[in-house]
Amino acid sequence: MGCDAAGVIAAIRSAAAVVDAHRDELVNLDREIGDADHGENLKRGFTAVVSKLDAAGDTPGAVLKVVASTLISTVGGAAGPLYGTAFLRAAAKLGTAVAVTPGSVVDALEAALEGVVARGKAEPGDKTMVDALTPAVAAARAAPGSVADVLRAAADAADQGARDTVPLVARKGRASYLGERSAGHMDPGARSTALLLRAFAEAAS
Repeated sequence: MGCDAAGVIAAIRSAAAVVDAHRDELVNLDREIGDADHGENLKRGFTAVVSKLDAAGDTPGAVLKVVASTLISTVGGAAGPLYGTAFLRAAAKLGTAVAVTPGSVVDALEAALEGVVARGKAEPGDKTMVDALTPAVAAARAAPGSVADVLRAAADAADQGARDTVPLVARKGRASYLGERSAGHMDPGARSTALLLRAFAEAAS
């Protein structure tokens, strides 16, 4: 992936393809502890995003702003506002810069996490996407090297963070209604967060 708007657009296209490929997995994860719509909602949202990428703008921040507004308007449930806020905060952090750097990617990820926490009021350990995004930001912050290196570290940490949600008892969202029965299942939001970061990392490599 290049580090300019075209590179970010390519990464978003890759993310959309990954969401499509993992739609059934996300539906099944959400069926176990939620309402079984996470995979379909994200697929619908990213399909709409792809349709707007050709006119998404000429800076990385402008591209992410289009992603944010499209997800907010097309993805139902909690995922739309949460992912929309994440991309919107990341877009604002990147501002009008014509290209991303390793440092600005870290700052954008951190802003995305802050937005998700502010919107969802979740903390690490609540069994949500925060459990993937929090370690991802920490790993990105500690990773030296290129944009690809930073995103790879974030994706690796998010993968582990998603796996670590399996034994947790949900304290937020629909899964919290299950109480102790929510333990033993991976949180679908944490899983989709890890999938998106992996797609970005592979696009950047």
